[in-house]
Amino acid sequence: MPKSFLPRLTLPLAALGLVILLCASAATAATRVDLAKESTLEQVLQRGVLRVGFSTFVPWAMQDKKGEFVGFEIDVARRLAQDMGVKVQFEPTQWSGIIPALLSGKFDVIIGGMGIQPQRGLKVNFTIPYEYSGMSLVASKKLAGKLKTLAEFNQPGIILAIRQGTTAVEAAKKHLPKAQVKYFDNEAQTIQEVLNGRAHAVVASEPFPAFQALRSPDKLFLPVPKAFTREPIAFAVRKGDPDFVNFLDGWIRVVSDEGWLTERHDYWFRSNAWKGMVE
Repeated sequence: MPKSFLPRLTLPLAALGLVILLCASAATAATRVDLAKESTLEQVLQRGVLRVGFSTFVPWAMQDKKGEFVGFEIDVARRLAQDMGVKVQFEPTQWSGIIPALLSGKFDVIIGGMGIQPQRGLKVNFTIPYEYSGMSLVASKKLAGKLKTLAEFNQPGIILAIRQGTTAVEAAKKHLPKAQVKYFDNEAQTIQEVLNGRAHAVVASEPFPAFQALRSPDKLFLPVPKAFTREPIAFAVRKGDPDFVNFLDGWIRVVSDEGWLTERHDYWFRSNAWKGMVE
């Protein structure tokens, strides 16, 4: 190839490379705009409201005497919304349908004492844990007063009352497979089943069993003082939104390191200061 031809060929190639680079940059920018539109975080900020799905679990979330929602999860959701500079909108939902409700877009995030489980991870994305919980038993003194170990409750004649859709279901299957299980929509129904003498015990997340034993010491007791499982509790969001998960992970680290999460947890789980609000 003659040397005189090289400059004429090089110039068009350089121009073509510049055009390709500009097109790629424009495509990347457009992609980022589209991702921002699809991001739950971006939608929350534009809407000015964080919609939180939860179900009532004492003392995670419950209603006070005025009908307002209070509890550990409620404090967490309010603080999160405050730090985001938006309002919070609570969406109470039956636990058995809370993941489908999230996936349908009814709310932006589940903040409701949800334990991380592989089966749930197939449907939602979890943040890092912001708390830990465990399963415990509260039992009828009349029906189970002589039973003192977890193994003694693992018998065919034992009836357990459990809230459906909770991790208590899997805990019972694993640790108490021989017992008979009755499922209910809420924890109030499970404890009533035991108080009425139709079930030997309730399997539920701490500290619900302990609170019920303190509430009805003449009828209920804790056969196994310590939790027999330990599970990480996290926020749950729809899949395909790493932007939102990354933000929530960072927020959890910040409020955890500053001691705020521990302070609120101790208030709701280790003190009786709030009981006058709901009783």
